[in-house]
Amino acid sequence: MGEQPIFTCQAHVFHIDPKTKRTWITASMKAVNVSFFYDSSRNLYRIISVEGTKAVINSTITPNMTFTQTSQKFGQWSDVRANTVYGLGFASEAELTKFVEKFQEVKEATKNAIKAANGSTVVTPTTSANTSPISSRMQQNDNTAIDPHTVEPPNMSNTNTQNANPDSPSHKLLPAAEIKQELSAGASPSPAPTAVTVSSSGSIVGVHTGGSAGATGEQQLKYENERLKMALAQSCANAKKWEIELATLKNNNIRLTSALQESTANVDEWKRQLHTYKEENIRLKRDLEVIRVSGGGGVVAGAAGGGEIAEDLRREIGLLKGRIESLQNELMSQEIELKAANMSLRDKSLDHNQMAKLSELNVLFSKNLTELFSVQKDMENIIHPAKST
Repeated sequence: MGEQPIFTCQAHVFHIDPKTKRTWITASMKAVNVSFFYDSSRNLYRIISVEGTKAVINSTITPNMTFTQTSQKFGQWSDVRANTVYGLGFASEAELTKFVEKFQEVKEATKNAIKAANGSTVVTPTTSANTSPISSRMQQNDNTAIDPHTVEPPNMSNTNTQNANPDSPSHKLLPAAEIKQELSAGASPSPAPTAVTVSSSGSIVGVHTGGSAGATGEQQLKYENERLKMALAQSCANAKKWEIELATLKNNNIRLTSALQESTANVDEWKRQLHTYKEENIRLKRDLEVIRVSGGGGVVAGAAGGGEIAEDLRREIGLLKGRIESLQNELMSQEIELKAANMSLRDKSLDHNQMAKLSELNVLFSKNLTELFSVQKDMENIIHPAKST
């Protein structure tokens, strides 16, 4: 049957020395693809690696297996059925971490599958490619136990141990320096299987490459494409949010600019009114001076008429005084509005030109208020002499 890989990575493959159980033998000449396969018919997970046409790893995962990380870039696990320990040397710690996470995930899936199977039927364990009844009995009679925690990584020591079959090119030992160089450089991968045919006994009987070799790459591209789509969607959402913020700031700026223009127009109107009041004040002063001159010249006959004029002047002065008070109230309210607009402009970080305009308006309002106070004082000076007459 054909099995498809569910996870693939690249690593240098090592086997434990069957004689010493303490040293490593290189099983691959360079970094090869190491894949997790799922056999749906048997509900089993395997770790398979093929270099050329030779299977360097064929391990069926069981719930009791444990992957041990012995260095920053090296890890190993023991396959009791195959009577060996597999070692993997990765180019980076990140790749090793991904493999460990996938190993734990597949291990948990195997546990769950066994629990589900025990509820219905009895599952007969399937042996790996290197297992047979004879090898199982040999394993039981083997007095040398394999302890993966006592085996050092191949790039640390004991890398010059000779293989029992030195003529096999896939089992020649590499020097420690060369292994480090290949791990760091990330040697080019060997042809990786995208479909593996497994016999009923669990051994690999066929490796299919060629036309379907891009299946794993296509899956990776799909994953990267989905991830980029999510990032693009998030960026678009952020862009829309900032567009809304910018539109809000523009609306506030337009509103404050309109308020500033309206206040400027009001100031111009008040200037015209103030000029009119000044002219009226000058006229009243002239009339009052005429009254004083006519009263000082001894013309007593027109005393009654002078009293009426004085009364008219008082009424006009009272009206002007009320108008001045209303203008003062309007100025105060406009000044409060300008202060509020000034604070809003500061909060919205408007440019310095508008702030300068607000400052000029505040100064202008202060001058206008001073002039109004002077007009009021003149009116009071006019009222007191009028009362004395």
